[in-house]
Amino acid sequence: MARAALGWGVQDLAARSGIAATTLDRVENGIDVEQSAMDAIQAALEAAGIAFLDGDYSGSGGPGVRLARPLGSSVDTDEAETIQYREVFENDAPPGAGG
Repeated sequence: MARAALGWGVQDLAARSGIAATTLDRVENGIDVEQSAMDAIQAALEAAGIAFLDGDYSGSGGPGVRLARPLGSSVDTDEAETIQYREVFENDAPPGAGG
């Protein structure tokens, strides 16, 4: 899943982690490998912007991975161009009204 988020193939991760592609295939197929190989893979993925989630935080769906920072360009938009009904978007309630 981490490779897919980065757009990497097995060869890309192998080159960046210094681990043989066959070892990566074993990892992805659930076959145990040495801890040093797992550490090298994790370090390469983290250096590329992957965050590993242990599942011990609020709202967790369990262990997994996510991008720690955006890759490449942002998807920011100009609200002046995208908001059709500005009067609905703008908050007209007094402070503390919970609206």
